[in-house]
Parts: sequence; structure tokens; C-alpha cells
Amino acid sequence: MTPEARRPALGLTPELRAAIRRIAQTDQLLVAMDFDGTMAPIVGRAGDARPLPRAAAAFAGLAVLPRTTTALISGRALASLRAVASPPVDSLLIGSHGAEAWMGPGSAALALDADQEARLAAVRSTLAEIVAEAPGTLLEDKPAGVVLHTRLADDDVAEDAVAAARSLLQDRKGVYLKEGKRVLETSVVNASKGEAVTFLRQASGATAVFFAGDDTTDEDALARLEPGDVGVKVGPDFTCAEFRVEAPEHVSELLEALLQERSLAVAEEDPQAASG
Repeated sequence: MTPEARRPALGLTPELRAAIRRIAQTDQLLVAMDFDGTMAPIVGRAGDARPLPRAAAAFAGLAVLPRTTTALISGRALASLRAVASPPVDSLLIGSHGAEAWMGPGSAALALDADQEARLAAVRSTLAEIVAEAPGTLLEDKPAGVVLHTRLADDDVAEDAVAAARSLLQDRKGVYLKEGKRVLETSVVNASKGEAVTFLRQASGATAVFFAGDDTTDEDALARLEPGDVGVKVGPDFTCAEFRVEAPEHVSELLEALLQERSLAVAEEDPQAASG
């Protein structure tokens, strides 16, 4: 029995269920999800992450419904996101906190100019020196940045490493920092999940957006939601979201409820399309 099956599901509040029913009725629905800590539990090594089966199945079900667009918005590089999430073929993908986007076949890959390439190399050199002195920390390379991971380090080591990185990089022109759960993200492209939500809303023609995320970087996306949208925080941390669930295991129930309500909504207008 999987951990997901053993753990009792957190019942969705009546208010959240009502919000799901309401947004399911919208003309064009965008379902945008963070991945790590939302559809997948946080793990020590990024490559080991996988979506919870029920969450993945419900997300895939939403992806094939009429007038419904699904998207993953992640801090991961696109290649990493594809490898661990195995997203539905038609789902849109935003990686590197918005610096990378896959909008379908023919999407252009991220390209840095010479100045950005030089800044990225300098940032990596600086972080590599910190990691060499901080046991348990490691670096992850992305197309537009480098991530300092501290999840495997002792707390004091992690705090010192992040503080050192911030002091050396926060005032560098053209270098942008984002701090998440036991990570410090650096990038030479200024992007955010909030900008990604706005971009996806426009690109998909969405009349309402559903977004769920767990990390501090997801607050950028939650803050961009508009009246009629639904935002859900996963976990106990501070949030501007109207609704909250406890953990990734409960996102399964959330997505299943949205799939059920959206399926009913589109079936009322086009039974054959909904059943297909």
C-alpha cells in the first residue's frame, strides 16, 4: 500500500468545494499547478520526485476535457520537469520560474546573450566556492541560472551558505535571487510564476484560472489571480490564497473533485466531447 493510500484524505471544506463547482462552470478553464510540494511530495534529491498517482491521473483527465487547458508552472528547468512529471502531451509547461516556456511543438528554447552567459558563469563560480565549504549543499544548473540546494545540509550550515550567497550576489547587476524551501535560486533572466500565470491566461484565453502551489515562489502566482479565479495553498506557510489544503496527498482529492465537476459542466453542453 502506498503512503498516499494509507493516509486519510483531508476533506475539502464546503467553501472550497463550492469554489470548485463555480470555477468548473467557466467557459475556458486554465488549471495551472506547481509540481514539487504540490503534485509531488518534497524529496531529498530532485531527480527522485514523482507525482502522486491519483493527482497525476486527475490532471491527465482534465487535460483532455473540452475548453480546458492544463499547465505546470515550476522552478525546475523544463528538461527536469518533463523527466519527473511525465506531463500529459497537451499540457503547457513553464520552467525556471517563468524563464522557460513550452507552448507546443515549435516552441523556441531559451537563449541567453553573451552578457547573460558571462554573468551565469560568474554566479556559478561564486556558488561553487560556497558549496566546497558547506557539507551537504549542492548545485543544480538550469538554462538561465544555478540553484543552491541545502536540503541535505545541517540547519546551521544551510543558513550560513544561503547568507553567504546572498551577500555576494544580491547586489550584482542582472542577477536575480529567489529563496524557496531549502533552496536559493539564482537567475540571469528576471521572471516569476506570477508573470507565467498572466502569460498562460492570455495564451489560453482562460476566463478563469485554478492555481495551486506550496512554496514562497508560488505566492507570486497566487497574487496574480483575479476575481473568479481559485487559488489554493498547499501546506501551513503564510499565503495570500483564499483556500488551503494540508499536503500533496490532499491535492489528489482536490484535482479529482475539479475533474468531476468540470466533466459534468462540459457534458451538459457537449456529452460526446466530454465522454471522449
